[in-house]
Amino acid sequence: MTALLDEAVVDDLDHARHRSRNLLWIGGLGAALGAALLLAAGLGPVSVPPGTVARIIGHHTIGHPATADWTVAQDSIVWLVRVPRVLLGALVGAALAISGAVLQTIVRNVLADPHILGVTSGASTGAAVYLLFGVTAATTATALAASAFIGALCATALLFLIARINGQLTSLRLLLGGVTIGYIFSAATSFLIFASDRPEGARTVLFWLLGSLGSAAWSSVGTTVLVVAAATAAVLLMAPRLDALAAGDDTARTLGIAPNRVRLWALVVVALAVGAVVAVAGAIGFVGLIVPHIARLCVGGTHRQLLVVSALIGALFLVVADVAARTVFAPRELPIGIVTAAVGAPLLLVLIRRFRPATSS
Repeated sequence: MTALLDEAVVDDLDHARHRSRNLLWIGGLGAALGAALLLAAGLGPVSVPPGTVARIIGHHTIGHPATADWTVAQDSIVWLVRVPRVLLGALVGAALAISGAVLQTIVRNVLADPHILGVTSGASTGAAVYLLFGVTAATTATALAASAFIGALCATALLFLIARINGQLTSLRLLLGGVTIGYIFSAATSFLIFASDRPEGARTVLFWLLGSLGSAAWSSVGTTVLVVAAATAAVLLMAPRLDALAAGDDTARTLGIAPNRVRLWALVVVALAVGAVVAVAGAIGFVGLIVPHIARLCVGGTHRQLLVVSALIGALFLVVADVAARTVFAPRELPIGIVTAAVGAPLLLVLIRRFRPATSS
């Protein structure tokens, strides 16, 4: 009896230490993200001190300070250009990281990321159609985002048709269906670029395919906030079911959870989130692949903590990557996808070297 009590006390202490460690990670990452947002809004070809950035933001949000001690140019650069950009970068990074964490669970593949859905490729095709064959005079960020989002929805619908054979939606079919759709839409995008007689449009499409936050505006931030917040809330509510699914389909059924239904709803949420962020920022790779693995090293595999930490790391990573993209070769801007690939590819090689497939006895 005494041994059982001692074991229970040890378990409680381990749980308390684990919870405290998770809270430290979340608090530390949240503080780092806040500092990164403030610094990133002041960095660029024209630098603005962090204190001035904070006062400009305070002036526009809470009306303090009431009088401006900064120039009109600084106000416009910070509030109209950089603050929407860094906020959009944080939202896109968080959405891609959460999507990657969920996909690695429902597809049961440690190398899964949002590209596995084919949604990124579908959005790219939709954007290419508009950029190459749309009305030039009517080119707007909203119209481009709408075209990309329509392409993403088409890719998602096609994935459902391919994966739901005989009413079943399995991990293997999702994986193979996503890869197939990705190839189909990538080929379509390449054909559109080849068939177009607008060299400037082709260059724009190629730049967009590598990802960019250059078109960020308050309108796109507002829409993206709503989508990412709704998607995050939905997957957090699904976290216990994702935990069960990670343990295997049989374990999930034992707990009264239908694996196919969980996969379906998770796929819908992820598809909408990925489609929305790709529509405003282009195709940005490696965030959804690498960040969830880093988050697991920090807080383990329980999805409620994993999703929160993945969102914070993904947001922080993309904000820093965007700063590098617009400052390394200033005044020219580097596509952000090049920066994420330059960081993500070496990390992926490390991940592959660490990976040990299960062996049957």
